[in-house]
Amino acid sequence: MPSENQEFKREMLAALPSLRAFAMSLIGRHDRADDLVQDTIMKAWAKQDHFEMGTNMKAWLFTILRNELYSQMRKRGREVQDSDGHFTETLAHHPEQYGSLDLQDFRRALDQLPPDQREAIILVGASGFSYEEAATICGCALGTIKSRVNRARQRLQEILQVRGENDYGPDETSAPITSRAFVS
Repeated sequence: MPSENQEFKREMLAALPSLRAFAMSLIGRHDRADDLVQDTIMKAWAKQDHFEMGTNMKAWLFTILRNELYSQMRKRGREVQDSDGHFTETLAHHPEQYGSLDLQDFRRALDQLPPDQREAIILVGASGFSYEEAATICGCALGTIKSRVNRARQRLQEILQVRGENDYGPDETSAPITSRAFVS
């Protein structure tokens, strides 16, 4: 039977991909996200006696990551603004595929959200946390998280100009071309 230390280590390692994805969505730079995850794991390891086995390891680690990010931001005193997307565009190649372009559009839209709404939609929509878990991670009321997620979804629809189901998939120009590709 594995010891508590081994179980703790196993659960912590299993959460690494989700932690890294969350860090990337908050920071947008691979190197800084990796550093943040490393700092989070180091703090969690040092404070493992504060974790109660059987509770939600992933939520505990996300809370540590979030708090560590805020601590780092306070230390720096200011954050680099990237409202025109200049820095973000230098991190990625210009894709030729529609899915990649849509993802770029979505990322830009996500970056336009207020930080509290972006964090809430990422926790619930992308990381798979329940509203209750997200509220615990963010240290706010359940209704506050639900409101932030709802406002984030509405704002993303406005920014991306999504009005209905027909706004997904190929546009009017490329739809005839792509539909011919699948006709036998």
